[in-house]
Amino acid sequence: MTIDARGCRDLERALSLEWLEPNGRGGYASGTVAGANTRRYHALLLVARHPPVDRVALVNHVEESIEIGEGTLPLSTNVYGGAVHPEGYQYCERFSDVPWPTWRFACRGIRLERELVCPYGRDLVVLRWRLLDDASPAVVLRVRPMLTGRDFHATHLENAALRSEATITEGQVVWHPYEGLPPVRAQHNGQYHHRPDWYRQIHYRVDRERGLEHVEDWWSPGECLFTLTPGTTAELVFTTETIPTLSVTQVMDAERRRRDTLVTSAPTEDELTHRLWVASNAFLVKRAARQTVIAGYPWFADWGRDTFVALPGLCLVTGRYEVARQVIEAFASYVSQGMVPNRFPDIGEQPEYNTIDASLWFIHTVDRYLHYSRDLVGVQRMAWPAIKQILDGYRQGTRFGIRMDEDGMITGGVEGVQLTWMDVKIGEWVVTPRHGKPVEIQALWVRALAVAAVLAEQFGESAYAAQCRQDRARATASFRDRFWYPTGGYLFDVVDGPTGDDASLRPNQIFALALDDQLVTDAQAKQVLQLLKERLLTPVGLRTLAPEDIRFCASYEGGVAERDAAYHQGTVWPFLLGPFVTAWVKTYGGSLSVRREARLFLQGLFEHLDEACLGQVSEIFDGERPHRARGCVAQAWSVAEPLRALIEDIAVTSEGAPLLR
Repeated sequence: MTIDARGCRDLERALSLEWLEPNGRGGYASGTVAGANTRRYHALLLVARHPPVDRVALVNHVEESIEIGEGTLPLSTNVYGGAVHPEGYQYCERFSDVPWPTWRFACRGIRLERELVCPYGRDLVVLRWRLLDDASPAVVLRVRPMLTGRDFHATHLENAALRSEATITEGQVVWHPYEGLPPVRAQHNGQYHHRPDWYRQIHYRVDRERGLEHVEDWWSPGECLFTLTPGTTAELVFTTETIPTLSVTQVMDAERRRRDTLVTSAPTEDELTHRLWVASNAFLVKRAARQTVIAGYPWFADWGRDTFVALPGLCLVTGRYEVARQVIEAFASYVSQGMVPNRFPDIGEQPEYNTIDASLWFIHTVDRYLHYSRDLVGVQRMAWPAIKQILDGYRQGTRFGIRMDEDGMITGGVEGVQLTWMDVKIGEWVVTPRHGKPVEIQALWVRALAVAAVLAEQFGESAYAAQCRQDRARATASFRDRFWYPTGGYLFDVVDGPTGDDASLRPNQIFALALDDQLVTDAQAKQVLQLLKERLLTPVGLRTLAPEDIRFCASYEGGVAERDAAYHQGTVWPFLLGPFVTAWVKTYGGSLSVRREARLFLQGLFEHLDEACLGQVSEIFDGERPHRARGCVAQAWSVAEPLRALIEDIAVTSEGAPLLR
């Protein structure tokens, strides 16, 4: 995405457009096109001390200016209470996020480029400046780093505990403001002058809108001076690594080659497919010796449910089978009482198992992994024992009342606990409890039993296979008997709940169509799809509740409680486009015209890629137009599920020609 001078110099627009540079370890650099930080999560050096978690913001920003003759021009921008200073955005003539965030500034005959890159797999960020015109006069570039040293969820205020010393050597400087945090090491090819100061009352306007603390103080240790002439570059590296002097050119060249390979490996016939393919790489990160999946940036870590919903789109349709194997193996090792963790453990914490669906998504994903990789031996070794533990745990009963009922379906739920993906809890209030038998859980259960029956036969366990087939037949018959809501012409969202059956028109029923062919009739499937298309489908996803419902929330805004109350009460979720497209193509057939129609359901995401976080898909959107992007600026399953559907179900270009696969 390229933003021209008009967009860069429109402060409101430039502040609303964000960029993201993940480092593959849970850390990242992020900010806005304008250069100002608008959230506490914006930073240049933000690292995960125990990848991908325990994240701390170390270098938040740099203040930049150039001296031309007797004058000084700012390149950076900051927002304070009631003021914007400096206003470097006014001189920006171009921003591009390919291959990494790059700004071009122009004023008084000077054209200057600024690049920022996080090399994959390293806690390191590189900044580089250069003059663009061979006839340009020499300029002096001043760069002043802004440091905090805090948990990335927190804010930082001026205090007497900060240590202001620096260790200065030729071309390097080390700051260690706080004990217990890693020191910040800077490498530069200019001159460093240690002149500590505080920059106070930085305002984060997005945090203010979200009802959060939105004022922060930054500590600045000093400034780096560079003399720029045509053909030279100013280089500044921030890192927590203990490294010898590195070649910035070599680091950037290697990272460029890696990104070029990623781009060329993607199918390019359909531009949306291509861009989502590239975006998918951001969510694959390290956890110890294995890979895992970050659920969303900037604030989520790796979550069981999100991981296994997203894994087919992130790793299987993209050919990253080894990454998928590592993720499956990692979660399989944490199965407890027939459940995989909902939240992977942070350091010193026990895994959280408060989910009814993550374990069933695990089984579905193992089957898709086998479909793509043909790794039957690997599945038997790393996943089959876990699959049996999950099925037997659900049959016999496990945490939170999760168990197979007499009718063969799965029930679950206890007071004060949220178990499905609609999982908001405000104090002791579970907003969408969905206790009983949720519709998507039955679809996942039936699907899991089908997968296990096939695997058991392949592994020579015919008795176990027969049991799975028998349980599947019973659950399927019960579903068909209980879930159709004839008055509305769609499926109940939950049956056998504490207050009876829930006829709320929600998108969860789409999984009954997408995951299995026997739960509804063809006529019922078409009726459901048309109804969801009319009342829940938007250009960027499916609403979580029909607009005519008295509980419907048109926008996701306000403080934490207000936002949480709206999270699944009308808010639009783009990941639901994946199963919607799958169900549409399955139900109406795979003709070219059907696939073209299904492709149109995803077109709104293509337009969204050039707003909010450039090149990424947001977590959620408002339930009514203009469907403003909300929540995390980059969400794994928001990228993965549309990408999976594009490749598995549509596989055509925007012109209708088949993709070469």
